[in-house]
Amino acid sequence: MTPEHIKELLDSVKQGATSVEDALEHLRHFPSQDLGYAQVDHHRELRQGMPEVVFGEGKTTEQIVRIMEAMAAKGSNVLVTRLSGEKADELMTSFPAAVRHADARCLTLEQGPVERRGRGLILVVSAGTSDIPVAAEALVTARYLGNEAEHLYDVGVAGIHRLLARREQLAAASVIIVVAGMEGALPTVVGGLVAKPVIAVPTSIGYGASFGGIAALLGMLNSCAAGVTVVNIDNGFGAACAASLINKQ
Repeated sequence: MTPEHIKELLDSVKQGATSVEDALEHLRHFPSQDLGYAQVDHHRELRQGMPEVVFGEGKTTEQIVRIMEAMAAKGSNVLVTRLSGEKADELMTSFPAAVRHADARCLTLEQGPVERRGRGLILVVSAGTSDIPVAAEALVTARYLGNEAEHLYDVGVAGIHRLLARREQLAAASVIIVVAGMEGALPTVVGGLVAKPVIAVPTSIGYGASFGGIAALLGMLNSCAAGVTVVNIDNGFGAACAASLINKQ
């Protein structure tokens, strides 16, 4: 439930258009709703500034459907992350108005327009095409949270000219999310080019000695560029949440 929904409900009660009993019924499951296997946090956006998001991996389709129904009943927009193609297809049957973001492995259900609350642009930069699923998750999440967001894909350090040719685009961003696997060098390079917050996301992409993203993670944690912050492996969602908070300050 958004602050706007609460204000509208209170104004409606004040003007006599909604009875106190009806308002109480509307708030019956506020701040949380117990579904047995999930406690749906309807208070999160009011409290934290970011709404509840459904992590789809490990949940059954039926569980996700019921959580989405509970959120939708309160007028909330819904974001579901880490969805397999099969689960996404099943959810689209239950929610035909939803939008599937195949590259990002996400699904969104917008019940109302997303209010743009960010001060500037969040730019999502990825090193290679193989990193796009994580970068796309960050892009979808940033836009869902009310930010203007753009992407710049396949500009890794193996062809540094591709990145240097986009320096104006880098400079125009307020916050930059940099996604890279392999040795994870790209955030350090970007951090050395801009005077903006850089959030580094290591991915699990790489050959055996990348250890599922640990090599990239350690490389980013040891970055010599000042101002680079690092999130967990493949955590495009978490990077976008941090970027959104920075962009709204």
